[in-house]
Amino acid sequence: MNSPMKKAVTLAQVAKHAGVALMTASRSLSGEGYVAEETKARVLAAAAELGYAPNMQARAMKSGRTNVIGVVVNDLASPLINAYIAELSAEVRRYQMDLFIYNAVDDLTSANGRRLDQLLNGLWDGLIFVLPRMSDEYLAMLEQSERPVVLMHYCKHKTSVPVINGDNFNGARDATQHLIDLGHRRIAFIHGSAYTGQSAEREQGYRAALEDAGIAFDPALVEQGDFSERSGTEATERLLALATRPTAIFSANDEMGFGCMLALQRAGLSVPADMSLVGFDDVPVASIVQPRMTTLRHPIVDMAKAAVQELLRRIKNQPGRRQRVEFPSEFVVRESSAPPPATSARRPAGRTRKTV
Repeated sequence: MNSPMKKAVTLAQVAKHAGVALMTASRSLSGEGYVAEETKARVLAAAAELGYAPNMQARAMKSGRTNVIGVVVNDLASPLINAYIAELSAEVRRYQMDLFIYNAVDDLTSANGRRLDQLLNGLWDGLIFVLPRMSDEYLAMLEQSERPVVLMHYCKHKTSVPVINGDNFNGARDATQHLIDLGHRRIAFIHGSAYTGQSAEREQGYRAALEDAGIAFDPALVEQGDFSERSGTEATERLLALATRPTAIFSANDEMGFGCMLALQRAGLSVPADMSLVGFDDVPVASIVQPRMTTLRHPIVDMAKAAVQELLRRIKNQPGRRQRVEFPSEFVVRESSAPPPATSARRPAGRTRKTV
């Protein structure tokens, strides 16, 4: 026999349990109006103890807002996406709001526009989309929506929707310049998915550094990947099959870089003695693998703060910032990059550099 469903805890019960007036409990939980910190802490403790969950529909009917921010992603398995979610969650909670995570799984397009319409009209005050692989149809629907929306980690097209990004072009140029300064001249690049703009910007930075150094671009040294570890392994195997193989590989993300390491290990080659390696993103594993990976790091904390603040401005109908805000990347030098065999190192140069 099924047990009866437990009734939801009411705000009045929380107020009674905390020994405060109903209005005080409401202000403590909504963050609106002044409440002494000690009193607020008592109310929050009472709410947690009783298992109180606010009724978002009632909250929206009363104030026109739910104090809930939605975050839409399409790859919960990605360490980078999870890093964005963690920092967005921390920032949303600083404003005493709740976070709702929606996993889109695939690229929502006009073929399932009804799903996107339902998402945009859900019980949240605004949405942050962390969708690097967003389709053109999906972007067009967001541009036509009147709901407050902010994009993160999106580079494929210019858009009227506000975008918070890290600097891919200059970061990639710094990474390539680092390898050039070490003495490398045959530097390979492994491209990520063609469906995102990040990889294209990173290839542009790679090519710009080669041009600045007077090194001719060799299309044979550019391999296509899809940001997965497997594709990094396969791309590296193709590079090793070249008549004159590269002495360094710059992969458009760390996960493909891990695949590069695996392929080199299978081939009996050592990193960095036989082949230098640079990644991008600085996911947590990059500082654990052996050798630790030289890579680039986007300031995810600053980007999350900017995204939430921009969304809140739009929720409150306040003037927004520029349509595209780009944060500089940080170059993190570790053990996976070194001079090529039988080549002495020259003095390194770069824009933003950190050795850890």
